[in-house]
Formats: sequence, structure tokens, C-alpha cells
Amino acid sequence: MIIFPAIDLKDGVCVRLKKGVMADATVFNTDPAAQARAFASQGFQWLHCVDLNGAFAGRSANADAIKSIRAATTAPIQLGGGIRDMAAVEFWLAAGITRVILGTAALTDPDFVKAAARAFPGRIVVGADAKGGKIATQGWADVSDLTPTDLGRRFEDAGVAAILFTDIDGDGLLQGVNVTATAALARALTIPVIASGGVGSIVDIDNLLAANVPNIEGVVVGRALYDGRIDVAEALRRAG
Repeated sequence: MIIFPAIDLKDGVCVRLKKGVMADATVFNTDPAAQARAFASQGFQWLHCVDLNGAFAGRSANADAIKSIRAATTAPIQLGGGIRDMAAVEFWLAAGITRVILGTAALTDPDFVKAAARAFPGRIVVGADAKGGKIATQGWADVSDLTPTDLGRRFEDAGVAAILFTDIDGDGLLQGVNVTATAALARALTIPVIASGGVGSIVDIDNLLAANVPNIEGVVVGRALYDGRIDVAEALRRAG
């Protein structure tokens, strides 16, 4: 199972939010490139980056910071936040981003997401961000009537690399990843699922592994890493 350390960008610096509220941001590092190098030196094989301003603006807003992260490490990067048309997908893939995450577009323009997945097989991740069990978009500001399973089934056989499932209700609160919902989604789909939201300790990684669902590809970890709540070497050892 892959552990994806999170670099969430707001106004050019690394932050963590609570439940997706932009006004409730804690700055953890003012140098995104240095943070990327630190994660790489700890042994992480991937980086997970989110342009928070971009998610609300509908277009990339932290491009300089993202480019500095790309230049700082050779680790593959998956990037989300404000990527909502083919030009943006092509721009970031050409800039060296390994996988782009399409969240709002997956709900508002599924045909575009399918076209992107066909054009770039294995390089498109669908973001399934859930608030109260329903998909939320536009930086988590709008909530739809669609469940994560409903959304995921739209993209079966479309060639997407993974479904990134974020439990917004637990995001940034360190109260535990939603293993039950993650496992249920992973069992319902053939697309690999990445868990996100609420990881507070190594116990959450153990619980995901104990669910014994091979289709859970990995887990995104944010605040628990910045707060030093997780022994990185041990977590990576357990995740394999």
C-alpha cells in the first residue's frame, strides 16, 4: 500500500485545513520545495499535492510552488486542485506531473474526464470527495446527491488510474480514516481506491491493511506527518 504524503498549497505555502475550511488553515512550511525534499529523504515514493486556491478558483493558482516541488524531487507527483479542462491536464502532464486529479470535473463534465483518461491512460485520478456520504465539489463548497460509488461507476473501464476518496467530515481532524467507507468503495469498484482524510496515527494504516481489500491502493497522510504523530520508517515498513 502506498503512503502519499500531502503537500496542500494555499497562497504559495504548505498548509493543512480542517474539514476543507480555507479560513481554518495551519501553515506548516513556507518552502514547498524544501517540504518535498524532506518527504523524499524520508523514503516516500510518491507526493500528493493539492492547489487549494485553485480548487476554489477553478484554475491553477499555485503554479510557481508546484513547479518548485517538481524541480526539487524525482518522486512521482499526483496533483489536484482547479484542473478542469484538457489544456490544464496537458499543461501539468507536460510539466512533469505524473498523475492529475480531476474532482469537480468528474461530476460536472464526466465526458471530459473520460476523454482525458483515454488520451492519457493511467495518468488521470478521479477525486471522490464526500461530505455526509455525498460528493462535494468546487473546493468542497457544493454538495451533490451522488455517492462516491455512483461517481466511481461512471468511470469503470474508462482507463482512470485511481479513485481518490476523501472523507471531508474527518479531513484534518486526526480522528481516524473512514476504513468502512473506503473498503466498501474499493469492493464496489474495479478501479483502485486511495483513502484520504482523518489519518491520525499508524493505527489508521494498520486498520486499512487489516481490511484486507487489495483494491485499496494507498492512503494520503497530511497533518499527522507534519505533527510528528507517525513514525515514518515504521509506517513505510508496515505498508510494504
